[in-house]
Amino acid sequence: MASTSAVVPSTHEKLLRARAAAGRMAQLSSAQKNALLLVMADAVEKESERILQANRVDVETSGLSGSMRDRLLLTPERISATANAVREVANLADPVYQTLAEWTRPNGLRIRKVRVPLGVVGVIYESRPNVTVDTVALTIKTGNSIVLRGGKEAAHSNRCLVDILSAVAGLPTGAIELLDSTARDSVQELIKARGLVDVVIPRGGPELISFVAENATVPVIETGAGNCHVFVDESADFDMADAIVMNAKTQRPSVCNAAEKLLVHRSIAAAYVPRIARKLLECGVELRGDTEVCRLGANLDIKPASWQDWGEEYLRLCMAIAVVADVDAAIEHINRHSTMHSDAIVTEDEANAQKFLRYVDSAAVYWNASTRFSDGGEFGFGAEMGISTQKLHCRGPFALAELTSSKYEIVGNGQVRK
Repeated sequence: MASTSAVVPSTHEKLLRARAAAGRMAQLSSAQKNALLLVMADAVEKESERILQANRVDVETSGLSGSMRDRLLLTPERISATANAVREVANLADPVYQTLAEWTRPNGLRIRKVRVPLGVVGVIYESRPNVTVDTVALTIKTGNSIVLRGGKEAAHSNRCLVDILSAVAGLPTGAIELLDSTARDSVQELIKARGLVDVVIPRGGPELISFVAENATVPVIETGAGNCHVFVDESADFDMADAIVMNAKTQRPSVCNAAEKLLVHRSIAAAYVPRIARKLLECGVELRGDTEVCRLGANLDIKPASWQDWGEEYLRLCMAIAVVADVDAAIEHINRHSTMHSDAIVTEDEANAQKFLRYVDSAAVYWNASTRFSDGGEFGFGAEMGISTQKLHCRGPFALAELTSSKYEIVGNGQVRK
């Protein structure tokens, strides 16, 4: 007798299942969705060794190094943090069917605007398997189904996680679909699946995001690169500035909210540039500087910065430093070179701080705090779908509310239009 094997569903078949599941997901109550999430969190922790084994295969065969390897790597601590993020999502208020506005027209029509699920959410991402769990949690909480297309370097980790999450009793079939990461055409099918997919969210490097934004026929929410700045103003407390700069650059340099550029007010540059440069160099940070910075740090290992440096997202222990005339010059520099992600000012001057907060055109702007707080968990979202640098629908770390749309419910008693 000929041997038989399971038939692997095609991308189109998976999208059809996700579309069918979206209608069932929208009908789940808050209590049902929260119960699913809590069981999922427990399952992730219970199966941590299985997840780690799958992740070890990915890490060992990926050939990645540095920041990309760090993004791929799972540890017991990261798995525990991921499970806890799911629990935090379960404990958050459910935005679905929340009334946004309500009014009555002179003709007696009662109009109510309410939040509703988006439907089918597609997520395309690279080497971060924790994204699998975070995005699933957020889409379930908002009554959506999700189609995941991770990178091939995390294929074993993602498959393991999706198997664990999909096995939870009570979850509609098709609510979580994982596309084949080795099939290049699966991305094209996903981003052109009008009528089956309601929105696509790319999470990854600039090339991935640009490709999706330029080729998709499905609406796209872009998550942007992070060329983030810290500006140390003339009235800054140097100890505070040191702590913020060091944290923003070195705490986890491979992520998009790490600071890549440091701007220093000219009046304090002679004192502050050599001071902070030494501390950064001691932590292994490669430094690049403008002409003034190189002069002030002539006895330090600071390389001349090129024009391209000011717009580059390093994602490693590298930082470029520039001296600027004042807060207005800092704002102008940031708005010209940044990716509109996260930027910070360190100052004791409230007027300068308020000007910086108001006129730096970025998704998140900080006064006396590290850019590393641009994160769904740190903003109280439990987890995040991504950090958007675009200006339509959502901006900054986005989570539950941004995974909904709205509709109008109109109640009458026989009115007809004249």
